[in-house]
Amino acid sequence: MRRRAVLAGLTVVLPLRSARGAELVLVMVEHPACAFCRAWHRTIGPIWPRSDLGRRAPLRRIELGADPLPGGIAAVHATPTFVLLADGREVGRIVGYQGETLFWQQAEALFARLAEAP
Repeated sequence: MRRRAVLAGLTVVLPLRSARGAELVLVMVEHPACAFCRAWHRTIGPIWPRSDLGRRAPLRRIELGADPLPGGIAAVHATPTFVLLADGREVGRIVGYQGETLFWQQAEALFARLAEAP
């Protein structure tokens, strides 16, 4: 996803960047039969784009087995799997969904790795 800026009447698509300048995206690898994926979409999905983390890393949904994984993502064997990419490289991942509170804690810890990266 990208954000739009209007310059001199022209719409320009700009990549979303982290504070360090990396383009961030949170990839959700899911499957239509996954009950945990559906639970995530009910509880977190509606608020992710409005959250601080969601504004920093927009969500990109990929169906396991149907859509190719971006080059920066290692194999995925369980759904849902959430992979944080910075400039196309995997920063880390969350495997599974065990509820709203734990997900937000795991997501915060995942984004904290950005500050640790060289």
